[in-house]
Amino acid sequence: MEDKIVIITGANSGIGKAAALKFATEGYRVIMACRSMERSRVVHRDIASVSNNPNVDLMELDVSSFESIHTFCSAFKAKYPRLDILIHNAAYLNHGEKEYKLSPEQIELSFATNAFGPFLMTRLLADHLEKSEDARILNACTTNIKHFFDPKREIEFDNLRGEYRGSRRYNMYKMYGDSKMALLMLTFKMADEYKSRGIKVNALQINRVKLSEETIAKMRGVWKVLARAQNLTNPLPTAMADNYFHICTSAEFEKVTGQLINHKRELVRPSSSEKGFEQLKNIFGSGTYPRYATDDQNVERIWTLSNELTVS
Repeated sequence: MEDKIVIITGANSGIGKAAALKFATEGYRVIMACRSMERSRVVHRDIASVSNNPNVDLMELDVSSFESIHTFCSAFKAKYPRLDILIHNAAYLNHGEKEYKLSPEQIELSFATNAFGPFLMTRLLADHLEKSEDARILNACTTNIKHFFDPKREIEFDNLRGEYRGSRRYNMYKMYGDSKMALLMLTFKMADEYKSRGIKVNALQINRVKLSEETIAKMRGVWKVLARAQNLTNPLPTAMADNYFHICTSAEFEKVTGQLINHKRELVRPSSSEKGFEQLKNIFGSGTYPRYATDDQNVERIWTLSNELTVS
């Protein structure tokens, strides 16, 4: 597979690092797109060494910065003839964060990193993906979107540029879940937009995974205790990295697009009911996602906003 080219964002830690090692071990040309070059160089050397693959490249990318995305995409296209697989793995979730943070373009940092950045990067790389015989995009989603089984839950579209940061309570976890719901809706819309160009776009719903001690240290009180307890049974990132690889390379998913896939590699469907017992089944199960994601008005709103914010 030495001719197959894959970009993995946030490939210096967690699932991204495990995925980079998996693809490199299988002989793919791997581009590790990472924000912290100092931290990533050691990881890059280790992956190239352990995989015995000389075709592992490290390139600088801050997914929250549109300028960085433009610079990265220009450099990538000048260096590589096409792109076969694009994995949007990087995400912003700073446990314990209480302050509203803005990206360089003055967009709420969770949305800039987790939704608008991947949208822009996909758009800029679409022409290179189109050159592939089997182009696949995978967006890393999360079980946090299950909060949208609550009929009162909505994305704060009116506060994505800090319009109410002085008067509205900021919740890091809500913004993270909202941004991942936005990414899921963009997944469905991009799948339709890029289907005629032969580009498949799917999302993977990531459930429990073993957290690093660095991540747990940022948590507070009882959440830190619970995280350490869960870590005793949480699977290693390698299991989810294997899902990345299978979804992006196997014949099983060769023609699949516009889908959310769970950790069991099953297609997740929109819920048929979100009331009473059915709501509990949705929350604790892994076979459905909130109907909020398929509401045409919601999808068009995030799609229009993505286009407006990323126009250069």
